[in-house]
Amino acid sequence: MFVINFAKRFFARIRKDIRVVFERDPAAKSIFEVIFCYSGLHAIWMHRLSHYLFERGWIVSARFISNFCRFLTGIEIHPGAKIGDGLFIDHGTGIVIGETAELGKNVTLYQGVTLGGTGKEKGKRHPTIGNNVVIATGAKVLGSFKVGDHAKIGAGAVVLREVPPHATVVGIPGRVVVLHGQRVHNEEEFKNAWLALCESRGMNIKDPKVRAEICDEIDVDLDHNILPDPDREMMEIALRQIQRLESRISELEITLSATLAEISAEAERTSALEVSVANKNSESEKNSKVDLQKNFPK
Repeated sequence: MFVINFAKRFFARIRKDIRVVFERDPAAKSIFEVIFCYSGLHAIWMHRLSHYLFERGWIVSARFISNFCRFLTGIEIHPGAKIGDGLFIDHGTGIVIGETAELGKNVTLYQGVTLGGTGKEKGKRHPTIGNNVVIATGAKVLGSFKVGDHAKIGAGAVVLREVPPHATVVGIPGRVVVLHGQRVHNEEEFKNAWLALCESRGMNIKDPKVRAEICDEIDVDLDHNILPDPDREMMEIALRQIQRLESRISELEITLSATLAEISAEAERTSALEVSVANKNSESEKNSKVDLQKNFPK
């Protein structure tokens, strides 16, 4: 009975590993392709064996399997690392996972990710990754801190401190740029679409256990390319401010031109009025002189 139960759990886990690849990689075409051509899957399977030996004190054998895995796949996972279900490694060349690293459920790692330490300290010195975390290409997470559930680490980021849940981190050093922000997709619609896709692939989504497992797995936001860019945002803000100032200056120039034109027109009218008044005064003086000569002849 023990052997039968073990075999059931073993093959159920293998099926889940394969399903995770189909769910997160649109390039996957067939089960045979996934089984024989996905190095990330091979690395996960070999790590389970090496971790099993490492936990039971077979250190050299475990490290030998780990090094052989690195030789075959380009992915180095220390046998002591603890990895939860649903891990997906996409184009895993260059991935390094340290001895005391811990990965939760449904974590996604892309090429070149490092989960490492920052010094020679003993004990826990590698990060703890929460559930449903996506770590994009080339990101480095260094130190014994926790990356919260549903967090996203942007490509090329260097994370050196704790990341809260539902946060997005970018930059060097990594900084949180979104915290509990709105998701890109409506969660309910996203979940329904995935369930329909799984049903089209022959999965029994009416089974509560299968449905719950799929819903748990698909709650992973793979849009690691849709990340805020603080530097670009600051440049855009400065550009908009410059455009507003230029627009305001143009308005003021137009207003000044109109005012100068009005002043010029008013000056011309005033000059004309002064000339007219001067002419009238001159004629009046002449008339006055004529009247005096008539009234007081010599």
